Amino acid sequence: MTAQPTTAEQASDAFETNRRYLGSVAYRLLGSFTDAEDVLQDAWLRWQATDRATVTDPRAFLTTVVTRLCYDQLGSARARREAYYGEWLPEPSVSYASAPDSPAELAERGESVSLALLAVLEQLSPAERAAFVLHDVFAVGFEDIAASLNRTPDATRQLASRARRRVKDCGPRTGTDPAEHRRAVEAFAAATVKGDILGLMEILDPDVVWHADGGGIVRAAARPVHGADKVARLVAGLVEKWFTPEFGLDHGTVNGEPGLLWYEKATGTVTGVVAFALAEGRITEAFVVVNPEKLARISPVTAP
Repeated sequence: MTAQPTTAEQASDAFETNRRYLGSVAYRLLGSFTDAEDVLQDAWLRWQATDRATVTDPRAFLTTVVTRLCYDQLGSARARREAYYGEWLPEPSVSYASAPDSPAELAERGESVSLALLAVLEQLSPAERAAFVLHDVFAVGFEDIAASLNRTPDATRQLASRARRRVKDCGPRTGTDPAEHRRAVEAFAAATVKGDILGLMEILDPDVVWHADGGGIVRAAARPVHGADKVARLVAGLVEKWFTPEFGLDHGTVNGEPGLLWYEKATGTVTGVVAFALAEGRITEAFVVVNPEKLARISPVTAP
């Protein structure tokens, strides 16, 4: 049966109905909620200017619009990030919810993408990233992706394949047991608050890498720090300097995985987020975001 054009009433609701899904696509393509919101605003304006009687599938149409806008923005974003002070890390997504998402919520959000994986996606070309995110995260078909990227379906498959190989070679290992991940984070937190260097080294992989993003606003390591001894001593030094009675450390879900939040006790304001990648029960990478511009959307800690 041939799809029918949307009615005016259906079209008026289509953007809002798909807003969360479109925002999830844009965030995973750009790694920034600020940039994703700009894309949604542009997509809304284009939707308003569209003859909706010609649109048979609003969700697919809007996905194409958002993808093309993100694709255009990724080129300029790469230039800005190359000039960024220190290491650029994606904006973290933080949740305090203990209840699991419903199937509908999971479908809207797509597969969880860890902060570690988002960081690896920065190494892909805009076309590779779009093909990988749309197909592997949101299960969009290659024919639809090809239309978004103005490529053939076969070329789009090749883009996704190259991206998948890069993610496999450079990305975090998959399949880590959530309970094991949580235990490692808890062990890291316990050793951190004590400034226990030996305790930290027990949970850190010998080749662990510490990534930090202060954006030139908050002091942070400008380059990645390598090795368990250096990272453990760095963490112990940070705790000695910054762990005062005014601040607390709490657990949270960071991009779908257990992580840590550094916050002001008086206001609950989150001043730092730490995400982790693990292998064989040890932390292989830590991603520390302390740039306040990337933390402004995180809800305050209310029940540490």
